[in-house]
Amino acid sequence: MSRSVLLQLARDSIHEVFEAQRTIDRKTLLEEHPLLNEKIATTVNIYLNHELRGSYSSQEASKTLLEDIVYNAKKSAFEDKNFTPLTSSEYLHSEIELLLTTPDGIISQKDPAILK
Repeated sequence: MSRSVLLQLARDSIHEVFEAQRTIDRKTLLEEHPLLNEKIATTVNIYLNHELRGSYSSQEASKTLLEDIVYNAKKSAFEDKNFTPLTSSEYLHSEIELLLTTPDGIISQKDPAILK
C-alpha cells in the first residue's frame, strides 16, 4: 500500500532528525502538490503499541500545510513534554496519525508502523 503524500511528509520529517540533515525537497513538493501551500492547521499524533507516544498541534493555520506538518511531526516525536524523545526503534514501530483542521471539519489519516 502506498503512503499518502501528507503521511510520507510527516514520516520524512522525523527521519530528517535521525539523519541530522535536510532531505525533504520542499521546492519539488510544492510544485507537484500546490495544496501544500495552503494554510491549514494540523495535529500529528504518534502511537506506539496503540498508545499515544507523542503529539503536537497547531493552534491556528499560520504556516503552509507543508511547513506545519514538518514542524508538528518533529515536535510530536522529539519535544512533547509528556514523553521522552522518540528513538529510531520506536519510530519504526510507531503509527502516525495526521489531523487536518479545515473549515469543513477534521480530516484524519493514519499510517501503520513501518515494522510490526
